[in-house]
Amino acid sequence: MSDDRLKPKTYSIEGVRPIIHPTAFVHPTAVLIGDAVVGPNCYVGPGASMRGDFGRVIMEEGSNLQDNCIMHAFPGMDCVIEVDGHIGHGAILHGCRVKRNALVGMNSVVMDGAVIGDSAMVAAMAFVKAGFEVPDRMLAAGTPAKILRALTDQEVAWKEEGTRDYQRLVIRSHASFQECDPLTEEEADRPKLDAGASVPLFVKKAT
Repeated sequence: MSDDRLKPKTYSIEGVRPIIHPTAFVHPTAVLIGDAVVGPNCYVGPGASMRGDFGRVIMEEGSNLQDNCIMHAFPGMDCVIEVDGHIGHGAILHGCRVKRNALVGMNSVVMDGAVIGDSAMVAAMAFVKAGFEVPDRMLAAGTPAKILRALTDQEVAWKEEGTRDYQRLVIRSHASFQECDPLTEEEADRPKLDAGASVPLFVKKAT
């Protein structure tokens, strides 16, 4: 990433600068401010925002923060994604903790003081109110979110597979990501992406 166009937008405030581990991949359209910490092997997607201008925002090893996600917190609070945490497109995390191997679904909102337990899942479009706790290996859904049931081994394994795909995307991006001009038409021998074999959960359950 020697090309400055491929570097993420990072800004200091009051002398505090973001930290990005060299093994992490942060998309150049992501914005990191102040006390924002991206750990080893993390992925931060296009348009994501990590605002460490009030509280600290932290991504631990192997976690991902996908396209257009937001991390922020009130003064004196932390917002944390623990090891192998998985945050779906468009989700908002505010002053909460997403524990090890947990998943927050697309366009969900997780509020201050909420805790998403180890290997737990928050369904897409859920609203997790302030101070709410999702126990380990449980599924929460709805607005406001409620505990629905325990997760199956199959569901937890599916989540882990998806997180590994994002960890692999970090490696793929470091190896080949670059700005380019688009083609005007499809090539006859257009290559396929080496993106793994993950499938939607409903497909996995059907088979």
